[in-house]
Amino acid sequence: MSQVPAARRALAVLRLLAASPGPVPASSIATALGLPRSSTYHLLTAMAEDGFITYLPDERRWVLGVAAFEIGSAYLRHEPLERLARPLLRRLVDRVGETAQLGILHGPETLYLLKEQPRRHATLVTDVGVRMPAPLTASGRSLLAHLPSAQVRALFTTPFITRTGKGPKNLRDLRRLLAEDARRGWSVEDGHITEGFASIAAAAFDHTARPTAAVTITFRREDHPEETWPSLADQARKTAATLTTRLNGRPPAPP
Repeated sequence: MSQVPAARRALAVLRLLAASPGPVPASSIATALGLPRSSTYHLLTAMAEDGFITYLPDERRWVLGVAAFEIGSAYLRHEPLERLARPLLRRLVDRVGETAQLGILHGPETLYLLKEQPRRHATLVTDVGVRMPAPLTASGRSLLAHLPSAQVRALFTTPFITRTGKGPKNLRDLRRLLAEDARRGWSVEDGHITEGFASIAAAAFDHTARPTAAVTITFRREDHPEETWPSLADQARKTAATLTTRLNGRPPAPP
């Protein structure tokens, strides 16, 4: 391993952290990859400077950084995912009569890749290519709910943003919401992005059971009382499950 170029060592670190269920100490990384400890620390420091990994000082361990998420998101923005999801979103719109969207995580933000909507609806602020703070969106929260808590913490190191005065104000609020979302199997935001509109989202997963993209239904709140939201959520979850199958993915084990 000592003769392998530095680029391949860095890729090996990324693969190791991606496959690990949680943060990993430098000593374990060195042992797993057969690297001298001094070389490992130099490599980890360089990768952290570029944002590919993040050091958690309280735990003295390492996790994937925002740059790694950005590269993963860039891959997902390419046509294959959109081709697989678009017909599913169209059928979802036909069933529920509301706007359906596909979103992914882009660092601490939700990035919208696709939107299908009935012709009668006005364009929403969450258009294709728009980014929104992930904690405020149902899409973002449905994906964050299935990430390790250390990765969630690494993503949100700056003050939380609000648009309408609603939504989580800090990491503690976000974690509480994510735990509820994970148990329920879907996420909902009510007026966090646009007053009078609500969204419900469910996640699709890849072959490692990691969240890949979120299927979202957005609607005027006055058109759907809260007691009808579980029914909409079932539709979002069915579509997300079909997308998971198309991605050769698998859902995570129940929390």
